[in-house]
Amino acid sequence: MQKYDIVANGLRGLNKALQEQEIDTNQTRWEIINPKGSHAIAVGVKAPIEVTIKGSTGYYCAGMNQLATVRIEGSVGPGVAENMMSGTVIVEGDASQYAGATGHGGLLLIRGNASSRCGISMKGIDIVVQGNIGHMSAFMGQSGNLVVCGNAGEALGDSLYEANIFVRGSVKSLGVDCVEKEMNSALMSNLQSLLDQSNIKVAVEDFKRFGSARKLYNFSIDNAY
Repeated sequence: MQKYDIVANGLRGLNKALQEQEIDTNQTRWEIINPKGSHAIAVGVKAPIEVTIKGSTGYYCAGMNQLATVRIEGSVGPGVAENMMSGTVIVEGDASQYAGATGHGGLLLIRGNASSRCGISMKGIDIVVQGNIGHMSAFMGQSGNLVVCGNAGEALGDSLYEANIFVRGSVKSLGVDCVEKEMNSALMSNLQSLLDQSNIKVAVEDFKRFGSARKLYNFSIDNAY
């Protein structure tokens, strides 16, 4: 176990050490203490290591993650796992705005609630939120899955492309071109897999699926002014 104190040794040194880890590193487990809400902790990690952050963080924690498993034992500020490529990011508390923004792959698990614009412009990432999400979540979502075990705020899935949204609770309102869609066996199997990975014990039958109506794909004269 590699133990790193941010207050004593500084954030720059931590990120440099994490980013220098190679695929075959033997320094596979890291514990970060005294984060004290620092921004950009554990960004750009590209090795299959386990990083545990003992406390809450600021902006862009675990951004651009590749292969690593990053666990935050607290809450996170805006942009957690932003532009994530692969690996797993687990937030034990709540997440602020645009969690998982532009994520291309991997799994972002939020045990608490997520604020507005969760999954904005998602491009293949899987996001599982055990609580509720705020307004404009999955705005312009292109691909991937957003799973919400609680309720969703206003304008869910506005201007959505081909991402799937699964909501167990209520939806305050749907965004432009987002509609409720049918579930099939393949989608239910995929949803069950994501719930299993997240160790969440709820029935897939409780969820509704939302997706794109595909009416914004082509120009329509009715939309011209």
